[in-house]
Amino acid sequence: MADVLTELRWRGLLQDATPGLDVHLRESRVAYCGFDPTAPSLQLGNLVPLMLLRHLQHHGHTPIALMGGGTGLIGDPAGKRTERPLLPREQIRAHVDRQRTQMEQFLDFGPGRAAARLLDNAAWLEPLALVSFLRDIGKHFTVNVMLQKESVQSRLEAGLSYTEFSYMLLQAYDFLQLYRQERCTLQVGGADQWGNITAGVDLIRRVEGGEAHALVAPLVTTSSGVKFGKSDAGAIYLDPELTSPYRFYQFWINTADGDVETYLKYFTERSADDVTALLDAHRRDPAERAAQRALADSVCTLVHGPAPTARVAAAARVLFGEFDPRDADPAVFEVLAAEVPTTVADTDSILLVDALVQIGLATSRADARRTVTQGGAYVNQQRVADAGRTLGPDDWLGGSSILLRKGKKDYALLRRRQRK
Repeated sequence: MADVLTELRWRGLLQDATPGLDVHLRESRVAYCGFDPTAPSLQLGNLVPLMLLRHLQHHGHTPIALMGGGTGLIGDPAGKRTERPLLPREQIRAHVDRQRTQMEQFLDFGPGRAAARLLDNAAWLEPLALVSFLRDIGKHFTVNVMLQKESVQSRLEAGLSYTEFSYMLLQAYDFLQLYRQERCTLQVGGADQWGNITAGVDLIRRVEGGEAHALVAPLVTTSSGVKFGKSDAGAIYLDPELTSPYRFYQFWINTADGDVETYLKYFTERSADDVTALLDAHRRDPAERAAQRALADSVCTLVHGPAPTARVAAAARVLFGEFDPRDADPAVFEVLAAEVPTTVADTDSILLVDALVQIGLATSRADARRTVTQGGAYVNQQRVADAGRTLGPDDWLGGSSILLRKGKKDYALLRRRQRK
């Protein structure tokens, strides 16, 4: 069996692991990672553990994606400065259902020897009897050891409720249940989960006398030290209804030069030779952003599929003047309509100055004429200097759209009303 740890090491995805894991993984194993359903969608922060499971599956191991329908009712204190608000059960269940379908983009759920499994820890956590749980599980944990865990230490000054303090026990119990029911012997996650994961390793050893292991990847930050996965508009979601594929694609295109090598290794399956070639191309011509384009294409294809990725890539090239919009597929303008100000025209012909006012690129007809005569107006990426220009049948791209631009960056889309 190929060595998955060697793969993870060169990609920088292996920060820490329990002793003996390399020997343990010489045989096919079952590995799991837990996912928190307190948000309506998986986010970029979930990509690292998803890629860990994906690499394990590609090397012949069986991945389990464990939805936290039970632990999500409690909230994980790791990585949080304050206590999470407790969400209603119905909301948690809705989030679990929504995230479940996103897992299918990353893992192969069958058939096959290493087919992925999708489970929900609500199945065994919600029926738990408190007294039995404290007798059978709680007795194996000492408060002294729990207080030493980083996820607890980081919250002591700000305050930590007993509810969140108990999260470690529940996650350890998850590992024990998966060990018993699914023969699972490995849990993976981010570095902030090391304490919780090793608590499960210890619990399996104490209760079952079994061998279990932990593997964690580093927490991802940008080269400037900012937490990965945020944009100026907030979190980046994998759900296209919450973060459009275009904005998702643009997040990766805008990757800083200092981060692109790391992200190519973390979030794509490109080989070492491919990554080296992309970085060489980037050094020869940084303005072309070949590495960022490859990164955006790879990750967007993985999350949203090849067809949406092709559309958003073409839309980005149109807006940045790298592709003639007259050659674009009509579907590209559907992407643009969701990303730039869009107005519907009631007629097939309209004066350019009126269109600029109607769509918000000019405050008045005088302002529009001034923009045109000064060379600041563009129709379908072609500069127009005639203030008397009429937009007509030859200007409608794909029969339904005209792309207008003021200056370098202000875009708008004029759409023709569809006749019934």
